[in-house]
This record gives sequence, structure tokens and C-alpha cells, in this order.
Amino acid sequence: MYKKTHTPQTALPKIMQFCAYQERSHAEVKEKLYGFGLYKKDVEEIISKLIEENYLNESRFAAAFVRGKFRMKQWGRVKISYELKQKQVSAYNLKKALEEIDEEHYQQTIFKLADKKWKLVARNTASQMMIRAKVSSWLISRGFESPIVRRAVLAYEEEIKKP
Repeated sequence: MYKKTHTPQTALPKIMQFCAYQERSHAEVKEKLYGFGLYKKDVEEIISKLIEENYLNESRFAAAFVRGKFRMKQWGRVKISYELKQKQVSAYNLKKALEEIDEEHYQQTIFKLADKKWKLVARNTASQMMIRAKVSSWLISRGFESPIVRRAVLAYEEEIKKP
């Protein structure tokens, strides 16, 4: 298949539009620029220009990513961290972005998800231990930390046992 190549002059406005549409990681932008058929020197120059003109900001991207994935997809910190590492976000920016998650809201989200999943699993499973295991493994797969999941599931179990 024929791949269209760009010069640095034609690539710059396209990549500016790409970055203006939504926050992007440096890795995504580099990949896109290499996909345009540009050489490393040109890619680095364009990246510098995008950073200078504030089209590209890794900390802003990381913060937006964390807020979006937690609020919309209800992912936990582990899954969000993993995804940001895949996008080659620096450890400093990753840590700062994760601080955006309010601890109380995080706990409420885990409890709400545990409640929803518990009710769903309880319809088809008789054993409390199996329900607990399924809910816990599901929450862990959503990226929540094991100790927090354990506390949330046990707290939820105590809550539903109350008369």
C-alpha cells in the first residue's frame, strides 16, 4: 500500500491540529510523525516546536488521561499507571497526575463498583466465598490495588449483612 510522505513544512500544521484536537503523549506524536515519513532530526525539531507553542505538554496529558480514565471508565490507579507507562510518560508526571484522584472519591468508586458486581454475581453464585473471589478479581482487573479491594469487599459484605 502506498504511504503518503510529508515534508516538515506540511507535517507541522497537520500535527498541530492533531495535538489541538485532544491531549497527546510525546510517544503518540512521535509515532504519528514517523508515520508521515519524517526523519529523526525533523521529528525532534517539530516536537520542540510543539512544546514551545504549548501544543504538547506531558504533565497536562497525564493529568487529563488520569481524570478521564478514572471518571469515565472507572479504572484504578494500577491500570492507569500501566497505560501511562505504555505511553512513555515520565515517572514524575505519572506520580503527579495520579495525585489528581481524590482518595475519598476513589474509595466511593470501589465500593459502588463492588456493590454493582456483587449483585450481578450473586444471582448465579450460591457461595459467599465464590462471590467475594469473583468481585475481588474483577475489581483487581479494573486496576484497583489488592489491599484496597480486600478492604472494600469485606466492608461491603459487612454492610449487606446488617439487618
